[in-house]
Amino acid sequence: MPRLHDHFWSCPCAGAARRPSLQRARAAKPVAELGDMSAPVAQAAGADPSPRGPRAGASGRANSWHHDLVQRSLVLFSVGVVLALVLNLLQIQRNVTLFPDEVIATIFSSAWWVPPCCGTAAAVVGLLYPCIDSHLGEPHKFKREWASVMRCIAVFVGINHASAKLDFANNVQLSLTLAALSLGLWWTFDRSRSGLGLGITIAFLATLITQLLVYNGVYQYTSPDFLYIRSWLPCIFFSGGVTVGNIGRQLAMGVPEKPHSD
Repeated sequence: MPRLHDHFWSCPCAGAARRPSLQRARAAKPVAELGDMSAPVAQAAGADPSPRGPRAGASGRANSWHHDLVQRSLVLFSVGVVLALVLNLLQIQRNVTLFPDEVIATIFSSAWWVPPCCGTAAAVVGLLYPCIDSHLGEPHKFKREWASVMRCIAVFVGINHASAKLDFANNVQLSLTLAALSLGLWWTFDRSRSGLGLGITIAFLATLITQLLVYNGVYQYTSPDFLYIRSWLPCIFFSGGVTVGNIGRQLAMGVPEKPHSD
């Protein structure tokens, strides 16, 4: 015998009552699908700015790195110009270096091209030292403070002053003394393999360039004993390279590495 609830669900009025709910469910399904399809469209239209975030951050870091590079270059160039004017004046006053009369009528009685050339060399060397340290994976951490850098500059000026002031029986004794002082400067304020290697390379290249300049009559040295120059000159170049390198390293402290573009 059929039960009462079976008659109720088979009643036509009950089926009529269920049809509106089924129609509303079927109508809501395309709307939901349309909402799901609208998400990729909005993302493609640029509603989500996240893909551009990393690219904008990398661009900002690159601009900051280049700005810092220009600042360090200007500081190193200025240091090189000042050192060139002061130290070259000492050499000229002691008649160690001789320039033609027509080219020493400028500031500090020095040839006009000496300060900018020394400034450019100082900028290149000062930027090269921290770059080599980063490339070798050996950050220089020995006496990284401005007080140590200032003492290194003072010792370098003293070595240059000794080359013009000290009187020895011959240039060999003076050269050996200055060589010992230059190595002592490196050991006291640097002690890195990269600093030693770069100092020797700088001394070799600078000595070669100086030989060519003197050979072509740009200027000359009194009493040359190493081809056309003084035998102690490589010691000055070596200690100068170590000094400028320490300045460049100190300026590079806290500077982020150059960002790599993928």
